[in-house]
Amino acid sequence: MSEAEARRAFAEEVVRRLQGAGEVALWAGGCVRDLLLDQIPADYDVATSAPPDRVMEILPYRAVTVGISFGVVRVLMPRRPGVEVEVATFRSDGAYVDGRRPESVVFSSPEVDASRRDFTINGMFWDPVADQLIDYVGGRDDLDRRILRAIGEPAARFAEDQLRILRAVRMASRFGLSIDPATASAIREMADQVHTVSAERIAQELRRMLVHPTRARAIQTGMELRVLGAILPEVVRMRGLFQGKPMQPEGDLWDHTRLVLDLLPGEPTFPLAMSALLHDVGKPASRSFHHGRYSYHNHEQIGAAIAEKVARRLKFSNQERDRIAWLVRFHQYLGEATRMRESKLKKILAEPGIQELLDLHRADAMATTGDTSQVDYCEYYLREQPTGPINPPPLLSGHDLARHGLKSGPRFKVLLDRVREAQLDGLVRSKREALEWVDRELAGDGCRPGGAGLE
Repeated sequence: MSEAEARRAFAEEVVRRLQGAGEVALWAGGCVRDLLLDQIPADYDVATSAPPDRVMEILPYRAVTVGISFGVVRVLMPRRPGVEVEVATFRSDGAYVDGRRPESVVFSSPEVDASRRDFTINGMFWDPVADQLIDYVGGRDDLDRRILRAIGEPAARFAEDQLRILRAVRMASRFGLSIDPATASAIREMADQVHTVSAERIAQELRRMLVHPTRARAIQTGMELRVLGAILPEVVRMRGLFQGKPMQPEGDLWDHTRLVLDLLPGEPTFPLAMSALLHDVGKPASRSFHHGRYSYHNHEQIGAAIAEKVARRLKFSNQERDRIAWLVRFHQYLGEATRMRESKLKKILAEPGIQELLDLHRADAMATTGDTSQVDYCEYYLREQPTGPINPPPLLSGHDLARHGLKSGPRFKVLLDRVREAQLDGLVRSKREALEWVDRELAGDGCRPGGAGLE
């Protein structure tokens, strides 16, 4: 049994046991939406009339009680690590004092429970025993009409949890839905309130949005509804900055950015997708006009600094922050790969993030001129390694230089770097050849082993 099959079977078993004990129990929320869309749910949530202590009394499974104060118990499938079902008591919520969680909950009925959820497509229930849909909020009709609509008063739903503003953008794009006008109007009016949400929760929504194949549509929707500008004001300046690129002769920098995002591999890493969104973010600040044309000198470095600032503000992990900034800084570096010295090319091709850089370069090239010959060459080089390994072990160390009679000093690193370049260029292939090369270098500098010239 696959994990997806096991998850569904366990979720149905949970419902059967609760119903068998006289309780109302139904699948709830996103899993119902996904089933109606003929998609495999990532997880299953069960809503029930049983309070948490009764749930644990009925179900003979190990339970995790984090969230029990909100009526939520997670039950774990025996002998199947990672398969679990969240069981929540039907409830109504008190005031949302922190824009995230209610200060209190009151156990209630399915109808009341449905009315407190975010969007109609997430407010439906399914009885897997009776094989029946229970829909109090019109979610099935909205799903059939491809509409995302907030349950009840949109402003009230967004005031309860401002993260729903971002979720609306992501879900509408992911499922190809248009946003109900009243819901869209509330999003525009309340977009700035997303700042009340923690940086970590915003970052998580961005991750889910940008790695999905609908990412280009998502960021465009976010831009139109003022949400993207609220969390990433840096990108708004790209709108209206004319580019005139061969692949988009009438497009601006924002159009180019969306096209690059769209041309990434189907499931990119988050650092790759985020760097695609920010790869030209330094252009507005670096724009200058010389000899009848605009240029963007040093925009990669400026963009990398902006990307790092964004990553810190949204509290990305250190690894994500460093990779995103690196990708932005070097996104044009391989533009003349076929003309690079081998040592320079090998150094960049040996970097841990090289595949992401190649994916970004390919998407950028396709969105600019359509010419991918440089990245094609790099990928060929990595496959064939025509002049030896990309990243061979260094031939010399500082210890080797000291044993050779050289006095330690600041130039040690410079000398080792030069030897490394010579090695990568294929000029030296052994330690003996490397030491002979060092002697020639020193003789050319007027220095001798043991002398003071390395200070």
